[in-house]
Amino acid sequence: MLAYHHFKPIAVLSSLSQDGTLQAKILARLGYTVCRGSSSRGGGAGLKAMIRCIKKDNCDGAFTVDGPRGPYHTAKPGALAAARQSNALLVPAVSFATQAWIFRKAWDKYTLPKPFSRVIIRTGNIMSPDDLDTRLLTAALNELNFLNPES
Repeated sequence: MLAYHHFKPIAVLSSLSQDGTLQAKILARLGYTVCRGSSSRGGGAGLKAMIRCIKKDNCDGAFTVDGPRGPYHTAKPGALAAARQSNALLVPAVSFATQAWIFRKAWDKYTLPKPFSRVIIRTGNIMSPDDLDTRLLTAALNELNFLNPES
């Protein structure tokens, strides 16, 4: 994503938690536009900020679609809502690191790539949000996760 980021701005949604604050600081230093909020706290404001960035600032939006309450790897409606309201397309994507720290106590098994590890990003087919629901988006992401070279 860093290489692509040089061609078009990317807005990311980060939670209002302490972990989200740390993540937001790092993402902002890397040049991303950070919108704060999650489905459990400040979600409406975060989603509105994402839609505004996508529509008015011509940003691409990046979401962690499974949300802060899980279940793990199950898409929630936020990314679909943002795509529909901003008339944008969706591209499902997953990433894998050859070496990483995995936070096993975190609800989502948060993964932080270790320095100098290889990170692989896989993308699926472009999807129109008008033809989607969260079940189909979850299926597309699961298909990409199945292709994990480390499993």
